[in-house]
Amino acid sequence: MLKRTKSLTEQAADEIRTRIVRGDFQLGAPLSENTLASELGVSKTPIREALLQLKMEGLVSIQPQRGTFVFDMSATEIVELGELRDTLEVAALRMAAHRNGLPLIATLEALRTQMERAVAAGEVVRYRSLDAAFHQAFFDHCGNSFFMSCYAGFAFRVQALRGRLSNDPALNERSLAEHGRMIALLKGDAVEEACSLLSSHVRATATQYVTRLDRGAAGESAA
Repeated sequence: MLKRTKSLTEQAADEIRTRIVRGDFQLGAPLSENTLASELGVSKTPIREALLQLKMEGLVSIQPQRGTFVFDMSATEIVELGELRDTLEVAALRMAAHRNGLPLIATLEALRTQMERAVAAGEVVRYRSLDAAFHQAFFDHCGNSFFMSCYAGFAFRVQALRGRLSNDPALNERSLAEHGRMIALLKGDAVEEACSLLSSHVRATATQYVTRLDRGAAGESAA
């Protein structure tokens, strides 16, 4: 049951968003307003308004005469999203390093420490959240509100896709190691090397998404 602290629409949006990002719903899965209203203990009106908000965030698709669905992405769209992430995140990291280098490094180090603990404890959901915060830090320290707004427009979709990969301990270990190297490069004032590593990191992640998608399609074909 939802509490009446925020508006019911905000609470409903928060809960549905969390479920999508966490992976409770499959990509492309239908969302029932009646079911969500029943589960969250509210009427259909705040659910409908919440879904409109999530549509603006790119997390759901509302199709006339068909219903509402969790967002889905083709291999081509995933590659394109990776290209956008590469461009924006590298630029944001470069600006953040030059404009707010010390606060950026302090934030990244604190996050990596928590990520290391999450990996050691097998806390997958917590690791996902910390990983998202690590990449968000580039924008929080870049000193450009337009960059921040642009990233916010697709950040939740990135988180949802990230959640589909972070169940793999090997990928989490690799991600953690790359984050550590990135911090070391920034501390050594090797900003361009850190940007190059970030670019490789983001592009590799997009490739992993596509590979996972292809495997899923192959499994469905075999079935």
